[in-house]
Amino acid sequence: MERRLIMSDFGFLLAYVTLLLSVSLEASGGPSEIKTGTAFFIFGDSSVDSGNNNYIDTIPENRGNYKPYAQNGFFKEPTGRFSDGRIIVDYIAEYANLPLIPPFLQPSAEYVNGVNFASGGAGVLSTTNQGQAIDLKTQLKHFEEVQNSLTKKLGDAETKELLSEAVYFISIGSNDYMGGYLGNPRMQEQHPPEEYVGMIIGNLTQAIQELYEKGGRKFGFLSLSPLGCLPALRALNTKSNVGSCFEEASTLALAHNNALKAVLTRIEHLFMGFKYSNSYFYNWLDDRINNPTKFGFKDGVNACCGTGPYGGIFSCGGTKKVREYQLCDNADDYVWWDSFHPTERIHEQFAKALWDGPPSYVAPYNLKDLFLTINKEKLTIGDIVDNPENEQTFYESL
Repeated sequence: MERRLIMSDFGFLLAYVTLLLSVSLEASGGPSEIKTGTAFFIFGDSSVDSGNNNYIDTIPENRGNYKPYAQNGFFKEPTGRFSDGRIIVDYIAEYANLPLIPPFLQPSAEYVNGVNFASGGAGVLSTTNQGQAIDLKTQLKHFEEVQNSLTKKLGDAETKELLSEAVYFISIGSNDYMGGYLGNPRMQEQHPPEEYVGMIIGNLTQAIQELYEKGGRKFGFLSLSPLGCLPALRALNTKSNVGSCFEEASTLALAHNNALKAVLTRIEHLFMGFKYSNSYFYNWLDDRINNPTKFGFKDGVNACCGTGPYGGIFSCGGTKKVREYQLCDNADDYVWWDSFHPTERIHEQFAKALWDGPPSYVAPYNLKDLFLTINKEKLTIGDIVDNPENEQTFYESL
């Protein structure tokens, strides 16, 4: 009897030391801490499109597969990313020990590490840039195709586990407010701003619920930026001081972000196991626009690639209606790459903030938390103290 007690005490001590070691490794931030095989599914617009629009019939403004896009040399040639190099989801995949996540429409794309469904020009509403981009509803249909493909390849049980452990990243809404509302007088006549924001958030909530019902539990959201400060909208601003941001657009973005924050808090209480990472991109980017030198930039107003006031005419690459464009000497000095999209350096900086940044940038979880979280209840040391019979179960959960 005495021997059994000693062994039990030893087992408890071993479990305790093992737990401390795992906590220490987690704090170290080493790559070995990331659970390999955690898939990454991406939905959205040009902020996260890695090349889907290369494979659809669309306008030049919705493509990024020509020079000088990807000019910094990380990619051998333009990929369809709206950047001088990588975009935010490329960095997140790297931090999660994943390969670059392929666009859904890329031939022979493998799905086990995740898929990128995003499309430049896409909106939450199917009417936004209709026929020129892959809207969110269609992206969800593509996800269902991937789910069916994975089930055939891996079987039902393994697919369910993969989908429940995966991280779902959503970055969409800007096009709904810029072209879909501010550029659409009829939509403004039919819906006051508050009602329109409600429409966008309502449809986005339905998309989240659909992914949850298909097994998704861990979600990341890139909130909207100060839209009125994009070079394209700054150049269009004729209602106030020359050079100031287009406040109507930024006000809509703020209203969207506030509404999304409230909805996510509600969903967390309603959907069992739902965990999310919501970013505060608006304030983060606004700080760099207004104080570029504080963060290692020289220019927070003008686009590196474009023409006209602030580089706000979307002509980068010379494939659009306006052929003329100017290109800066060093994109790393700029917050904005083209008239609508930030530089790779901004993508990298905010990816780091999303990954393991403080609550002022991302909350209630950061993305590192989500990738590390396993959706299974695990015993703690307290459980063993309260009930020593749990000791064996604890070992099995390590």
